[in-house]
Amino acid sequence: MASGGGGGAAARMDPEVATELVRKGSTLLLLDVPQRTLFGIDTQVVGPVLPALFVRASNNLTGFRLSLPPVLLQIFSVGPKFKGMKMVPPGPHFVYYCSSSRSGNEFAPTVGFFLTTQPSEVIVRKWDAQEERLIKLSEEEEIRYSEAVRRFEFDDQLGPYNLESYGDWKQLSNYLSESAIERLEPIGGEITIAWESSWMDKAPQSDMERRLMEQLRESKFAKNVPVQSERRGCYYTSIPASVKHKHVSGGDLTALNLDKTSLLESVLDKHYQGQEDLLLGELQFTFIAFMMGQSLEAFMQWKALVSLLLSCSEAPLHTRTNMFVKFLRTFYYQLKHGFQRTQDSRSEDAANSLFLDEAWFSRDIFLYRLSKDFFTVVFEASVVDGDLLSWARKLKTLLETTFGWDLEDNAVNLIDEDDEFAPVVVEMDGS
Repeated sequence: MASGGGGGAAARMDPEVATELVRKGSTLLLLDVPQRTLFGIDTQVVGPVLPALFVRASNNLTGFRLSLPPVLLQIFSVGPKFKGMKMVPPGPHFVYYCSSSRSGNEFAPTVGFFLTTQPSEVIVRKWDAQEERLIKLSEEEEIRYSEAVRRFEFDDQLGPYNLESYGDWKQLSNYLSESAIERLEPIGGEITIAWESSWMDKAPQSDMERRLMEQLRESKFAKNVPVQSERRGCYYTSIPASVKHKHVSGGDLTALNLDKTSLLESVLDKHYQGQEDLLLGELQFTFIAFMMGQSLEAFMQWKALVSLLLSCSEAPLHTRTNMFVKFLRTFYYQLKHGFQRTQDSRSEDAANSLFLDEAWFSRDIFLYRLSKDFFTVVFEASVVDGDLLSWARKLKTLLETTFGWDLEDNAVNLIDEDDEFAPVVVEMDGS
């Protein structure tokens, strides 16, 4: 087998073991991708593979504070020999890229897509220079290139998937099934902010989120975004912001909206066939599309799902305890990986080495209030499941250490009147 070079596990791997992994793993063959294109897959935090294959994206590529694009600090800048990735484990993955100008200083919006690979499968895409994106080939061409891959004709031009970071990716995608991806992904599969411009103008937002969205629009990674697009976004589940019943008194409606367990049950029955893991899969889909694909539509859906779950009192303690253990574990790893720093980050640029920016979760955004109220429900319960309590404590510690929040502060009231997911209080007539 020709050497493809690599870092981490691949660099120290026995040649026979590596050959077997290449045979059993899937391959992503990417043809004619221009140099300096930024490319990433999953949560890869990898050093240079080969100078001719990849060049590590440097810190001066960010240029703005909003840290969705600083995910690009963790991805590859394509070199002249790059033809894709090998040794990709079977299962769901997220591929994302940005085309670059010749100077390497200007970038098109990030484009990402999910795919589910099978053992020994070869997936082929080719760069369309006019549209600056990866496209599928005809079935005949794909078969021809797949056979060439299996003969190792492209092996020295394929970068190895970093298996040491695969565990991190599994923590972010363990509920993400192929059927869930097919249900949620847009027509054509591509997720990009370039097709969300009209949606962003209509989406309800808090003051902070409006400022953040404007910041993203003005960034270099969102240049050349079309004013309008006929493309449809992802097929996300509609999550009502509040419970509404015609024949329920105002006081009962207030109670239903302060504890959204009944709304959660309604959503599960109506949209997920009662299957909790489908909802958790959508939670993971939206976080990945937001964190790596720069999709603001995905952020708003992720926020809606998190808001619904954190607004439940009865479900975590009694009716859906196991689901909430899984939710807290999923939510914990999302925030942990989203805010982890690169291994080689230095103190002077550490603030720019995060996947996400703390501004997305500052105290005047939804997460502080909702998590504070949720922890009160769990920690003050007379009887509580041990696993639920354990993960709630882990999440609370993570939020306090990452953001410096004081979640014991009872004097703080940060309800944003513009936030559609804030608690709904229904006043009685004549009160």
